[in-house]
Amino acid sequence: MSWQPADEATAAPPTDCPPVETVIVPRSRDLGGFDVRRALPSTRRKMIGPFIFFDQMGPATFAPGKGIDVRPHPHIGLSTVTWLIEGEIMHRDSLGSIQAIRPGAVNWMTAGSGIAHSERTPDELRSGAKLYGLQTWLALPKAHEETAPRFEHFSADRLPTFEGNGVEATVIAGTGWGKRSPVGVFTDTLYVDMRLTDGTKLTIPPEHEERGVYVLAGEIEIAGDRFGVGSMLVLRPDKPVDVLAHGAVHLVALGGATADGPRHIWWNFVSSSAERIEQAKADWKTGRFDPVVDDDEFIPLPEN
Repeated sequence: MSWQPADEATAAPPTDCPPVETVIVPRSRDLGGFDVRRALPSTRRKMIGPFIFFDQMGPATFAPGKGIDVRPHPHIGLSTVTWLIEGEIMHRDSLGSIQAIRPGAVNWMTAGSGIAHSERTPDELRSGAKLYGLQTWLALPKAHEETAPRFEHFSADRLPTFEGNGVEATVIAGTGWGKRSPVGVFTDTLYVDMRLTDGTKLTIPPEHEERGVYVLAGEIEIAGDRFGVGSMLVLRPDKPVDVLAHGAVHLVALGGATADGPRHIWWNFVSSSAERIEQAKADWKTGRFDPVVDDDEFIPLPEN
């Protein structure tokens, strides 16, 4: 997904909830037929583990003939993961990859030294197309920022799941609750989709250095405080945190190892080096990125 303009999410410490370090409230923005809620980066917290960008897309139903059209655009220094709850997006990139992403599957694209891609609603679905899901970027460790770009698709049946005691979960990337995803992460990562029935208590273990919870549906309670849809909660490290579901809850747990230094983010570029981002700007402006297969449109470099 290309960076779309949006106000930075607001963030503040909770008034009285010791397990929660920061509460992030995303800003919602209409991007033409669908709303996006951006939780990362925020005013107080730029990253949670390797996660440097976190957008909720939709839920939305497009007018007939319409859909999502993210034209070819570049990335460096990150991996992207698309996680859909409803709808379908066709991915094309400069490596020659053409791959539909549907609910329960993962498209994992590592930009590394540079890649371009596009994301569009397939033409055959543009008769009331739906879109609901998460688009996230994970900053690569410094040692891997210039790794060769690659794209991988993981069908739903390849992702580990677990259920019981009111919990149904899928490990999207990294590790969690004794399960490991086959997605090729570059650092310790937590990314798990979870559904809880009313009254379920979920314990989030302290195995990951940084942890967050994002609420997609329902309401959760932590240490007596309640948090609703759209809340991103950054949890304090080193101790287990109990989450109680009020109603049917859908959430994701995310996080991992603390980044090995701050990151610059400009448009679709992420890097530990400001000079590297300037080089990426020049490369895109002068056509030094390889073209996206079967998609010859173009997003110009922003002027500011």
